[in-house]
Amino acid sequence: MLKDIVEATLLEGYRVRLRFEDGVAGDLDLSTVIRFEGIFALLKDPMRFRELRVHPELGTIYWPNGADLDPSVLYARVTGQPIPSYEIKVGSR
Repeated sequence: MLKDIVEATLLEGYRVRLRFEDGVAGDLDLSTVIRFEGIFALLKDPMRFRELRVHPELGTIYWPNGADLDPSVLYARVTGQPIPSYEIKVGSR
């Protein structure tokens, strides 16, 4: 089940404290999640990284250049749970 991010607090470097709608909170070093290439290349600049915001409609973190991260992946990283699989099994009843 998807858990929306409701709060993000920037810490030092590429670290961020995330709080999810179910009250779960934790700190992540996003440099271990993000490859600083493609749309994420600009975020290697700490000043650009600090433009991070919570998108109220999407329930995740994003940056003004359009980069965002899957909240399910972030929730899994914070909780230590596996990333959920939303695989649809065709022909199963």
